[in-house]
Amino acid sequence: MNKNDDNGLTYSFNICSHCQSICCIDAKPPLTVNRKKIIKEYALKNNIQIGDPFVYSEYPHVGVGEGAYCNFFNKATGKCIVHDVKPETCVAGPITFDINFKTKKIEWFLKKKELCAYAGILFDDKVSLEEHFEEAKKQLLSLVKDLSADQLRAIVKIEEPQTFKLSDDDLPLQVAKKLGL
Repeated sequence: MNKNDDNGLTYSFNICSHCQSICCIDAKPPLTVNRKKIIKEYALKNNIQIGDPFVYSEYPHVGVGEGAYCNFFNKATGKCIVHDVKPETCVAGPITFDINFKTKKIEWFLKKKELCAYAGILFDDKVSLEEHFEEAKKQLLSLVKDLSADQLRAIVKIEEPQTFKLSDDDLPLQVAKKLGL
């Protein structure tokens, strides 16, 4: 699978834009301060009117609008209007994470194919899964390092039952310290 087929769009963009799944409904992807800045600059440069799409409840995230869709989801096209700079968890998807406070590990999960068509494709293509997994880990570790301990604790409370564990790694020392582990 060529990640840069279709004129430079990622393979997942093509799969995701035809999917009828729930990833963009009430997802509230968390954001680093840097990613919020990147998204705002991208929108300005590309004349995309997004107002203030971000929300802070227990953690900073993209808000939801009509029908509980992500503020960046274009219902007319079925595509993300900021796809090129989308939030870290969206880049990482369908890979997700949890923090095991007992073992001091970050655990990596893949969504089940019943929930995400792209997950099924990755599961069947081990080379692409490995490539995507490495990028997902980079994106998610950036997020984990940037968020506060309280924000991380709020995020890991979110249940994601339709996943299975791929592996785990030691938490970065700065994250373990931040969490008091």
